Amino acid sequence: MKTPPPETFEGQILALLPSLRRYSRSLTRSDADGEDLLQDCVEKVLTRRGQWRGLNLRGWVLTIMTNLYRNDRRGKARDGLVELDAAQDVAAPEPPADPLERARLDDALNSLSEEHRAVLMLVVIEGYSYNEVAAALEIPIGTVMSRLSRARHRVAERLKADNVITLRRPK
Repeated sequence: MKTPPPETFEGQILALLPSLRRYSRSLTRSDADGEDLLQDCVEKVLTRRGQWRGLNLRGWVLTIMTNLYRNDRRGKARDGLVELDAAQDVAAPEPPADPLERARLDDALNSLSEEHRAVLMLVVIEGYSYNEVAAALEIPIGTVMSRLSRARHRVAERLKADNVITLRRPK
């Protein structure tokens, strides 16, 4: 299969895939669900190509992914819980290089609300500008800055709190 040229619509989507994969995983908190979200997003982007106005492809695709995620969460909230037997074939995740550090960071990020985590991941990890994040999430730029500040503060406080080692006093 031939790779599309970078200046084409498909080539631009292909260039966005690594960033979209990271964002989808940060939203879903799961590699498998993140991959599903990524595939759904790319499918929707390609089928709705005619709706793109040619201005900001990255922002348009991020908006689609965010909306797909929100709609899926609403649907799952209505569906209820999954039976334990249905989850038998779930593969065990790969162990991280430093389990304690990874666990602390995962815990700190997962303690954030969905809105704060999305803004933090888009700005800090993906490197999007405040304007791009505001457009993608359809929120004012002041809200982006506020959520980012609060998210950074909460993660720092959580990591600092987890770093306390209590020692016994010798008698």
